[in-house]
Amino acid sequence: MRAISYSRPGGPDVLELVDRAVPEPGPGEVRVRVAFSGVNPTDWKSRSSAQPGPEGQVPNQDGSGTVEAVGQGVDLAMVGQRVWIWEAAWQRPWGTAAEHTVVPARHVVLLGEDPSFELGAALGIPFLTAHRCLTVAESLPDRLGPGTLSGHTVLVQGGAGAVGNAAIQLARWSDATVIATVSSARKAQLAAAAGADHVVNYRDEDVVAEVRKIAPKGVDAIVEVSAAVNAAVDAQVIGMHGAVAMYADDGGAEVTVPVRARMGPNARWQFVLVYTEPERSKVLGIDDVATAVGDGAIRVGEDAGLPLHVFPLAETAQAHQAVQDGAVGKVLIDVTA
Repeated sequence: MRAISYSRPGGPDVLELVDRAVPEPGPGEVRVRVAFSGVNPTDWKSRSSAQPGPEGQVPNQDGSGTVEAVGQGVDLAMVGQRVWIWEAAWQRPWGTAAEHTVVPARHVVLLGEDPSFELGAALGIPFLTAHRCLTVAESLPDRLGPGTLSGHTVLVQGGAGAVGNAAIQLARWSDATVIATVSSARKAQLAAAAGADHVVNYRDEDVVAEVRKIAPKGVDAIVEVSAAVNAAVDAQVIGMHGAVAMYADDGGAEVTVPVRARMGPNARWQFVLVYTEPERSKVLGIDDVATAVGDGAIRVGEDAGLPLHVFPLAETAQAHQAVQDGAVGKVLIDVTA
């Protein structure tokens, strides 16, 4: 089978198209014939710094496809099911940039007959990250779904990114009022298409003033893509018992916040990384995202505010570079092309 692998850390050039034997699932595992592989910032960051095992590393955490074999202890009814894959390559050699991959059975989720494989491959890390960001505040529930965020206001800093888009879609599905910040008119269109109720261009408008017009008492949750840059703004708009959920790193930046001013509202600054988040939170996130998919509440593509950039498997290096360069939208690899 065709697979992408790398045997040393480095730039996109370390990724090689190789021929490998089709892997067999072990106990508790499933083998998936991959349709699409999703590329996230953690994929290129891991490729750049982590030392792969002696047999090389197949990259990429997210994907979609069809279960074609199961290992001991896994229900045979899984064979033939369309699924989405999450966290395939975390501390394991088999990612989704291959025609077949093997993952623990709990790392595949039923996709159903109607949702596209493109949508399935876009879920994983972005949507689980967004779910965690939307549920860490003490003032918010730990589950998402229709009505759960009714009466609450969410600020999504960077509403045109993959996680920002996921946060907007999940928050709107849960009936929150959603404010998104962006840096251009084009990105404003994307955030609005995703479902944001209010969009603020931070290059042209005063974010604090605009947010306070909408939420005079402050917002309940902030989904934060650039914590160091936005710290002063976040501190001024976070509300009582709210949380600033920081899921991205500006290259080792540090965050400074006013301690005394934020003690009164008992505000929280929360670091978020899907791979190491509490197990219960991850399980709830997977369940809620799967429910949102089943409800038809999650979309991908231009009209959903998430343009797709699709590369063939042989161009995985270019796909990684596109994510590293900050492509707006979602980068996917069509493994079947």
